[in-house]
Amino acid sequence: MRRFRLAGFLSSLFLAVGVTLTGAASAHTSEQLAPGGYVALGDSYASGVGAGSYIAASGDCKRSTKAYPQLWAAAHAPSSFDFTACAGARTSDVTAGQLAPLSAATDLVSITIGGNDAGFGDAMTTCVLQSDSACLDRIATARAYVESTLPGRLDSVYTAVRSKAPNAHVVVLGYPRFYKLGTTCIGLSETKRKAINDGSDLLNTTIAKRAADHGFTFGDVRTTFTGHEICSGSSWLHSVNWLNIGESYHPTAAGQSGGYLPALNSADNA
Repeated sequence: MRRFRLAGFLSSLFLAVGVTLTGAASAHTSEQLAPGGYVALGDSYASGVGAGSYIAASGDCKRSTKAYPQLWAAAHAPSSFDFTACAGARTSDVTAGQLAPLSAATDLVSITIGGNDAGFGDAMTTCVLQSDSACLDRIATARAYVESTLPGRLDSVYTAVRSKAPNAHVVVLGYPRFYKLGTTCIGLSETKRKAINDGSDLLNTTIAKRAADHGFTFGDVRTTFTGHEICSGSSWLHSVNWLNIGESYHPTAAGQSGGYLPALNSADNA
């Protein structure tokens, strides 16, 4: 891991209780350095909408104490932690209002962004309320945007992040697939579910490509969410929540801790 360094060899054996050394080896220890500053950027998937336990001071941004940035910071105790991700954010919102904490001292940046630019919320509303053909048409419009316009928007954000945080390791986290296919499930048709999943795959592929071209690390949460999609019987995503529509299709607290946090940890160690 990047934040460990060798402190030196000891001249005596460890006298620690509960530690068993196997074989004849020289004993040594390492010193864990506290990570530098961590800044968490992005949209509702980064702020933690759907996970509950919202920080009152965050207002409509709905930053959750159970969101993956908060969980990572609690586990690693960075020298500073700035959580500026905000529900509803688009790429332009990140560049306009979330980058102030970044500096040359920033060691880690995480970001999830792009879904709102592509019209994710409107596409899901269309698919829930209208016909298969209307759903497919709306997703086709979103796909066209992702292919033609989103790459440039992502480039603007990533360039701004690198300019303000030249020394940071930047981890770009994507979005999960929403549905387990090929299973009986009340709700949307299989046609709609597949189109939504395919749209998510395109979004992730586009984000990953732009991240790589900027030298950033992509964290693919589709892997960690596998087996926990809607219709899986063990979903880490809210389906339609008519009592709190804003939480629909967002990760639960389990999705943040079991889906997003491991992806951030893995990408941070890459």
